[in-house]
Amino acid sequence: MPELFSLSVIIPVWMEAASITDTLLALQPIRAQGHEVIVVDAGSSDGTAELARPLCDRVVVSDKGRAVQMNAGATVARGNLFLFLHADTRLPDNALDHIAEFARSRHAWGRFNVRLSGQQPVFRMIAWFMNQRSRLTGICTGDQAMFVRRDAFEAFAGFHPMPLMEDVEFSRRLCLVSRPFCIKEPVVTDSRRWQKHGVWRTIFLMWQLRWRYWRGESPESLAQIYRSDVRNVSK
Repeated sequence: MPELFSLSVIIPVWMEAASITDTLLALQPIRAQGHEVIVVDAGSSDGTAELARPLCDRVVVSDKGRAVQMNAGATVARGNLFLFLHADTRLPDNALDHIAEFARSRHAWGRFNVRLSGQQPVFRMIAWFMNQRSRLTGICTGDQAMFVRRDAFEAFAGFHPMPLMEDVEFSRRLCLVSRPFCIKEPVVTDSRRWQKHGVWRTIFLMWQLRWRYWRGESPESLAQIYRSDVRNVSK
């Protein structure tokens, strides 16, 4: 392992057979430098785990739910830094250089800026607002590839097992220790979710859910609203 830091990239997945190979191929340079990649599968029936196994250091099977899956990955991780990556998000080529800067800092945790993959101008606007909101509030979302020191993660007992908003809730607790280390070079997140559900509809839904969470509604009730909206779009 590198002397300065050892990184564990933890990827929660479910039914990602169509994209998991490309996701993991993009992370091979990180593995080549002595860091590890852990895939946490929630019992996919499409062969996700089988496709992932040759291209990562470990496949863990856990119950479904990003918070539960990310905690499961952290439990077996060997690194002193954890980076939680969505399966549809790509790190910049020089991500390790930025993580090395973070490792030398006094920050307990951090995140990348985000860029959406779609070419329409509206996606640039959405990403700009996401990054500015995060910079002002210190709160980040999973799309921004949160990273955290092992000791801080363990001190806070990881993610609360919530069906939604686990990233926001964990960010709030981590802000008690330090503001996030913000990397301006963006990760790139697939915009297919926005395109499939409708850009403005998705924007409204995301802001509505965050507003209602801030007002004190339970993550369980918000998850029901989210699932209901997704089902209506799929009809």
